[in-house]
Amino acid sequence: MTDTQDLPERKTPVTSSAPTRRSFLVLTSGAAIAAGCGPAVAEPALGEDGLYHEPWFLQSFLDLREDLDSAAANGKRLAVMWELRGCPYCRETHLTNFADAGISKYIRDNFEVLQLNLVGSRKVTDFDREELSEKDLAQKYGIRFTPTFQFFPQSSDGIEAKEAAAREVARAPGYLKPPHFLAMFRFVRERAYERGSFRDFLAANG
Repeated sequence: MTDTQDLPERKTPVTSSAPTRRSFLVLTSGAAIAAGCGPAVAEPALGEDGLYHEPWFLQSFLDLREDLDSAAANGKRLAVMWELRGCPYCRETHLTNFADAGISKYIRDNFEVLQLNLVGSRKVTDFDREELSEKDLAQKYGIRFTPTFQFFPQSSDGIEAKEAAAREVARAPGYLKPPHFLAMFRFVRERAYERGSFRDFLAANG
């Protein structure tokens, strides 16, 4: 798992429902892009839960093992994005990072992104089959900042036997500016976490 000290992050402290039907969107396959900015895309919708929702986010039954296995079957990786109503850096992630067409295309082509609410009440089935509210699941995994991205391995094999923190291959706790944000998804997609830290990856890739 990536050391959080390796991340060029900007944290927001915790203060204080997306759809639950799985419906994978048909996405256009494409080659991975190099880091850089693309043209802007349409803004996401602000839901009644106070969170911004991207139309391409994963629509899920909130079963993490099922979501990971489905992502793997489609040649993708699973990422969980934790958000909170009123979080300014969550808004920035949507309106700046995801609004970059190059960044959003790379993520859509290579990842399934499941959006969860830091204080939400929806029931989520964890990899070990424990069913918890979003809020309790966040506490189980030590999620303290929004936005936080959790990245999971390519396969669910053996994942339930690991401690919660050891199930991730990388974590981005806090806002990352667009170039570093894209780099984090590349870091996971290219399995660079097997060779070194995110900081090392950034240094080697400009």
